[in-house]
Amino acid sequence: MEPRKIFAEMLGTGLLVFIGVGVATLSFGFGFAEASTSAGVVATALAFGFIMLIMAYAIGPLSGAHINPAVTMGFLVSGRMSAKDALMYWGSQIVGGIIGAGVLRAIFAGATAYNSGTGPDATGLGTNGWGDNSMIGINVWGALAIEIVLTFIFVAVVLAVTTKVASTAISGLAIGIALATVHLMGIPMTGTSVNPARSLGPALFAGGDSLSQLWLFIVAPLVGGALAALVVRYLYPNAPEENDLKVREPSEPA
Repeated sequence: MEPRKIFAEMLGTGLLVFIGVGVATLSFGFGFAEASTSAGVVATALAFGFIMLIMAYAIGPLSGAHINPAVTMGFLVSGRMSAKDALMYWGSQIVGGIIGAGVLRAIFAGATAYNSGTGPDATGLGTNGWGDNSMIGINVWGALAIEIVLTFIFVAVVLAVTTKVASTAISGLAIGIALATVHLMGIPMTGTSVNPARSLGPALFAGGDSLSQLWLFIVAPLVGGALAALVVRYLYPNAPEENDLKVREPSEPA
């Protein structure tokens, strides 16, 4: 696999975490949403959706813009990616997520109002969680179920719109909207992961419950991604498929 693809996945995942988690922290940690929780939910959902849309067009023709281990799991289970390539993608995504969260944490540390961690008075870093770390106090089983379902929806959209029969110039738009949509529902429940790399990076810097609860936000998205692959293969049994999330043809082979 070309090093450019690995670097693109690392960069894309880092930017996804930096922008999406950054807006989440500003909205809820710093209190920019103030009394309007709905405003914070919408702002965060749009941030994740927009950066996904941007990355789909910016690096999609190069690496496929998975920038999410759950999406890579979907491509692996659907037979559109080799295990070796999937492992390299996973590694680059994890590194990218950690770098994105680390840069974000370093920038926020320069703000006098910033207090890292996961306590009641902490600004935090947009981490995911359940129980006391959920806006609605959802339990572990509810968190597991919603993360599997939301990841299933998102990855199914990615896989469906990247079959050759469905892939068009606006496929990236559908993917960005899908990510924003699942965030609208998931943020009040778990903060919305649907992406192990997105959860891992912030959790490493926040510590506390974010780390002890991290397993769910690794397992559930991977399960959801695998289930999505199986369903899309059933829905499109004879459709030729792209190996990458290519929303436009590159000027030269990637």
